[in-house]
Amino acid sequence: MKRAAGLFFALFAVYAATIGLDSFDESDYGGDEPHYLLAAESLIDDGDLDVKNQYVERSYSDFYPYDLDKHGVETEGRLHEPHGIGFPLLIAPAMAIGGEQGVELFMAALAALAVMLAYLLALRVAPDPWALGAAAAVGLSAPLLAYGSAVYPELAAGAALAGAAVFAVRLDAERRRPRLEALACFLLLGSLPWLGTKFLPVGLVIGVFAVRALMRHRRKLAAIIGVEAALFATALLIGLNEALYGGPTPYAADAGGETVTDAGFPLGYLERSYRLAALFIDRDYGLLRWAPVLALAGLGAWLLYRTRRDRLEAALPGTHEQQLAATICAAALGAGLLVAVFLAPTMFGFWFPGRHILVVLPLAIPLVAWGLRQAPRLGSALAALSVVASLWLYLDVLLGDGGFALDRPDAPFGPLTGLFPFFGDSPLAYVVAGVLALALAALFARDARHWRHTAGATRDRYSG
Repeated sequence: MKRAAGLFFALFAVYAATIGLDSFDESDYGGDEPHYLLAAESLIDDGDLDVKNQYVERSYSDFYPYDLDKHGVETEGRLHEPHGIGFPLLIAPAMAIGGEQGVELFMAALAALAVMLAYLLALRVAPDPWALGAAAAVGLSAPLLAYGSAVYPELAAGAALAGAAVFAVRLDAERRRPRLEALACFLLLGSLPWLGTKFLPVGLVIGVFAVRALMRHRRKLAAIIGVEAALFATALLIGLNEALYGGPTPYAADAGGETVTDAGFPLGYLERSYRLAALFIDRDYGLLRWAPVLALAGLGAWLLYRTRRDRLEAALPGTHEQQLAATICAAALGAGLLVAVFLAPTMFGFWFPGRHILVVLPLAIPLVAWGLRQAPRLGSALAALSVVASLWLYLDVLLGDGGFALDRPDAPFGPLTGLFPFFGDSPLAYVVAGVLALALAALFARDARHWRHTAGATRDRYSG
């Protein structure tokens, strides 16, 4: 626990060092950040989320130097912007105490907590120094640095998700009285839709693992109590949304003609499939461009696949906990990736790349730790390159004219950044994505064929 505490305080200090840095131009906040702050201010001043009078009085001018566009439409003469209830409620106490910078400090603590909890999960997958190295490398990567003190709900939800994953793994170990742990796990999961409807699918994945663990150990009552707690929190939220936004989700208050995902079924969603590659390799918002160390999560996922396919858990019972923790994280990452690819209206905006996948990014740490243990030299080089990217980005925003949302530097590859494909009008990027998909499919096919051959030879050898 000393290492976990040390990691928390170190990352908290790093994230707090980004307070006051520009998002774009002369503004410290971009995208939806000023809208969350305005809603929190309305809670403090008026005790409600109606920001209509705040817009009339231009209350946002204290923290946003430009004209702020209204989001959503009025409901019965009140303006409840479609950003949800939970996050403004969460940050309102911090804003009442320390203003907008108090909120940033609070967010830095939540971001550090998310990484620390993911480190505890990583210890079940790989020992130190691999787990600690992976947590430090991912925690110091550019996406976590840029969002470390940002006023967005993603890392708050990430902390809740990582905490629920920790409890889900612990529930799998048979205990005499798992009810409190089950309740804590499902309360954390129940908080996710309060922070954002888009976090619900990832929470459901963790919830399935928690229920399976309880049912496997015949803890039906604990499972029922936990699920009912999560359902009650969700039902309460739906009722409040109906009253405030005129629908079961805040998206009911969106401007006319807009949809939740801004895509038509089915072609609109199929057209977004290119994001499966673009989210990683696009020149502007690709995660591997900004945090090369995340490539180790792919290696970790491959090792998990090989381990489960070879059924090593049956031969080596001690690997059960390792596989469980890695599987939970991989499943949550997969769910988060699908949400980002198919449900997010756009990948671009006044925010740093990776926002839509940020909620599950801490859960990549256990897989990164596994990959780092398997390929320590390559992993160390990727980790160092990721830290260089973060330092370059930080110094450019601190000392130069750049910002986290706009005018970002060419970190960490400099002129070589142009080698990354740009998923715009050029068809080359889509060709690259197609080639990578075919190469990945060929890798799995070759491995499956080799496994069938070796498995058959082994059976023949020992068949007598």
